[in-house]
Amino acid sequence: MSEKFSPTLRIGDLSDFIAPSQACVVSLKGLKTTSKKPDKVEVSTVNKQQTDPVKISLKDCLACSGCITSAETVMLERQSLDEFLSNLNNGKAVIVSLSPQSRASLAAYFGISPLQVFKKLTTFLKSLGVKAVFDTSCSRDISLIEACNEFINRYQQSQVVDDDRSKSSLPMLASACPGWICYAEKQLGSYILPYISSVKSPQQTMGATIKHHICKKLQLRPDEIYHVTVMPCYDKKLEASRDDFVTEVESHGGLRVVEVDSVLTSGEILDLIQLKTVDFKAVEESSVDRMLTNVTEEGHLYGVSGSSGGYAETIFRYAAKVLFGMDIKGPLNFKIIRNSDFQEVSLEVEERTMLRFAMCYGFRNLQNIVRKIKMQKCEYHFVEVMACPSGCLNGGGQIKPKPGQTPKDLIQALETIYMENVLAADPSKNPIVKGLYDEWLEHPGSEKAKKYMHTEYHPIVKSITSQLHNW
Repeated sequence: MSEKFSPTLRIGDLSDFIAPSQACVVSLKGLKTTSKKPDKVEVSTVNKQQTDPVKISLKDCLACSGCITSAETVMLERQSLDEFLSNLNNGKAVIVSLSPQSRASLAAYFGISPLQVFKKLTTFLKSLGVKAVFDTSCSRDISLIEACNEFINRYQQSQVVDDDRSKSSLPMLASACPGWICYAEKQLGSYILPYISSVKSPQQTMGATIKHHICKKLQLRPDEIYHVTVMPCYDKKLEASRDDFVTEVESHGGLRVVEVDSVLTSGEILDLIQLKTVDFKAVEESSVDRMLTNVTEEGHLYGVSGSSGGYAETIFRYAAKVLFGMDIKGPLNFKIIRNSDFQEVSLEVEERTMLRFAMCYGFRNLQNIVRKIKMQKCEYHFVEVMACPSGCLNGGGQIKPKPGQTPKDLIQALETIYMENVLAADPSKNPIVKGLYDEWLEHPGSEKAKKYMHTEYHPIVKSITSQLHNW
């Protein structure tokens, strides 16, 4: 493993998606080699001698935990602690956006609250030269609002074409998980993509907000900002590197900017703290940057229930109210189907099931949903899809269990810690988000919102892997 990668990254950490069925190196004759995963990947070309290895890029990555995500060629040099530290000294304004899942991971490790982590991390990062530390719970609220609006439109459209399931755009599938998106584009193809929500993930929503709007408030050009997110998942690095998220800034003559310049995992932030030999629990607590942070006047964090973003629950409540005039109070009655990573909830109106939502975590459960959609027999209206079992709190980039602690015990602790200090609130009531719509996006589903907060997905032909036998 090259030294340019953060020391947290190990091949074994990348096993939270689809296990590879065989080795990564294939000879000219297409013969399998040993099943051991190599640290480097060299795939010989078909029309040359075995002298020129072909470099595998992000476009060939399946996010399957096999050869490509283990290869040195995948993690771009900019996706590292070294690159982050170097940008602190190059004159750019470094902005860090912290995910609530990473906040919970660090809180569990240090034995303090997520709010304390946020305040201490703000102090620590600013001591290194970071300009601002924001909260992706804020951008997640934008993603949720746009997803609610998109679902209502799809549901109403589906009622018009209800007699022809092949024309229905339901079920709507969540789009926040890059591992799932990567798999859908590269393995499932065009038949599944129309069902995936067009709303960007909170990471990319935050990137678009900072590079296209907040930079003006900071009196900075978009290219003067180096935006870093802290995420629970290695695939967020792949997401940030998508060509779709390099956008033009019209006010600067079509200047092309990357929405998210770099992604660091929860574990890499821990590495940074240890690298600087800081007693993190002793670090003073600073006031958080309120410009893009979900925090009340009293200093409490607020957000939504659901450790993977709360998509199913938030959209379900919104749809019940808008479509059927039912204001649901209290917790939703999710029922476990098959296992705890597959749950569903339904809305009954006059003894008829009008809404049926599901949370589907892990590829084993996902296969059942995909199969039903392909056969046009899926009974759900919306599915919150996450690649990792137990969802985002169990992402491959989270801090590992301590000695004597089982992964299951850690996940249970994280689920409790995640909601500590958090007041559940309707995303549409978020004053910061309301301000962003008033000043910039106009209203949910507007042309501006579609331009900056939505994206497209594409079937991808694998330029290298398509040549491999029995991939």
